[in-house]
Amino acid sequence: MHQHRYVERVVDLMDPGENVLLNMSYQDAAERVASGDAQRVGEIDGQFAIIQKRGNIVRMARSIGRPMRYFLAKRAEGPCLIVAERMEQLHQALAEEGLEDQFHPSYTRMVPAHYVVEIALIGCPDPNPVNTRFFTPERNVLSSDLSEIGERYISKLAEEMNKWLDTVDESAPLGVLFSGGIDSGAVLVVLHYLLLQRGQTPTRLKAFTLNVAGTSADAGQAIQFVDETDMSMYLEIVDVVKDDVDFRETIKVIEDYKPLDVQSATMAHALLKKIRELYPDWVYLVDGDGGDENLKDYPIEDNPELTIVSVLNNLMLYQEGWGVESIKHSLTYSGGQSRGHVRTYAPAATLGFRGFSPFALPSVIDVAEGIPFIELTDWDHDRLYDLKGEIVRRGVEAVTGVTMPIFEKRRFQHGAASEEVFQNVFPETDQEYRDVFSEVFYS
Repeated sequence: MHQHRYVERVVDLMDPGENVLLNMSYQDAAERVASGDAQRVGEIDGQFAIIQKRGNIVRMARSIGRPMRYFLAKRAEGPCLIVAERMEQLHQALAEEGLEDQFHPSYTRMVPAHYVVEIALIGCPDPNPVNTRFFTPERNVLSSDLSEIGERYISKLAEEMNKWLDTVDESAPLGVLFSGGIDSGAVLVVLHYLLLQRGQTPTRLKAFTLNVAGTSADAGQAIQFVDETDMSMYLEIVDVVKDDVDFRETIKVIEDYKPLDVQSATMAHALLKKIRELYPDWVYLVDGDGGDENLKDYPIEDNPELTIVSVLNNLMLYQEGWGVESIKHSLTYSGGQSRGHVRTYAPAATLGFRGFSPFALPSVIDVAEGIPFIELTDWDHDRLYDLKGEIVRRGVEAVTGVTMPIFEKRRFQHGAASEEVFQNVFPETDQEYRDVFSEVFYS
């Protein structure tokens, strides 16, 4: 268990070892966060969550790939700030301080991704945090040439994955959470290419595909993908039974109740539990999470709050939600993938894996936000949905020489099991998810 580090009135439960820093040491990154200089913080490359204290000023910053929550407790001698990845860690720390009666999940706060959050510990009443953006990609700066866009996008992905490989032991096995879809497919092909380029054996690579009760459509898709790309030797279909898919257990793991995130996380949790059972010492996993958000590939029609105008006109809408100044922004959870990435991170972290989500890195998002989506789609939904496959296919071919198959988009939770199995293991209404969350955290 990571040791508590008490610095005056801050309890820091964040483990620096869980950061994936690609261009500097933790000490250098921490100094940048401590300075509060947003430009310098924005130069940190990787998947990170960092807290620093100077005097009575605490500063926190994170990328999408790692969550960071905090709780400001009241004591007679002054406020105590507790910072951790998980709500349950905050709860436990309060209990150890004799302050458990102050805890409520809705009183916890999530640091929004891509902001330096500054808190002054000065006593009652405490001032609101100050949020300063450290990552503001420039929109619509790329040409409308899809081949050029694809090469820029996948080249950046490959560059970041190559840096990540520099941080990993050459003998360590590498797993890809693989559905055969566009994003996990790109990650698998690029990772295989990079290993060959580095002169490392690609046999350390494995693509894990979930198959629930023998009904997974993804399994067939994954087989076709690796057959067409000559990578069949790396595929492992992971079979689980219906009873292994437990949304109640997963709600406790991700500490959230949003149906789509719970469903996705539940399938991921079932897959990861089985991988852990089969491979007790496995550490490194890579996934394609973030690819849909980057190329705005979600069915707008499914969300009555969205229009194609709002999706294409708002900076990083899918990554950040409506923004920290919006009335819709959740202080407890943040917004968009800044909130939802816990569906990927928490199941892996709680089972002892070190996950890496290269599409969610700021440097890769930066390229994606430069795509002139309005010019390329002319506000047409179908053209928007077709865009992702075309960009990624061209980019992967330009970078690796491999032509990957493109299948119709399907959410992970729907591809891993048949509709009948899905209906049997998940509730019908949103309220049922909230009720289970209440049972776990409010009782």
